[in-house]
Amino acid sequence: MKQWYVVNTKAREETKALFHLKRQSFNAYLPQYKKIRRHARRTDKVLAPLFPKYLFVEFDLDMENWSTINSTIGVSTLIKFGSLPTPIPAELVREIRTREDSEGVISLTRDLKIKSGDEVNIIAGAFNNHSGIFECQNDDERIVILLNLMGRNVRVRLPSSAISV
Repeated sequence: MKQWYVVNTKAREETKALFHLKRQSFNAYLPQYKKIRRHARRTDKVLAPLFPKYLFVEFDLDMENWSTINSTIGVSTLIKFGSLPTPIPAELVREIRTREDSEGVISLTRDLKIKSGDEVNIIAGAFNNHSGIFECQNDDERIVILLNLMGRNVRVRLPSSAISV
């Protein structure tokens, strides 16, 4: 019976390991998200592994020659406890895949049901129990709120989990 297992890859070689595992006819899965990369004066979005240095591979422990996984290019080792690889629940991989968009990329931003100009309450952090005006949501799970502090509107960046409507 096929089950999912975790593969530890070499640093920044997840896609290389994925390619070579698939070339060997293994069903491998590397969950990715879009990460904002800033370099010099440029900002762009690049794909990055959701779990750096790890990916998932599915195989039948009794039927397939899984020992070749450890010698695959980009792979450090198959995660084992004792002498056999340890399976993970298939529901875990299924749950991660349900969070993918049409491009196969996992969205990490919360889908907030508020729009610019709505009043929000801050429920955590230094501005706990204050209210402000929602301005926008950044890509990296942060939002921008206008707070009235000492008669001035000040832009404050907060985690999206720190507000309630």
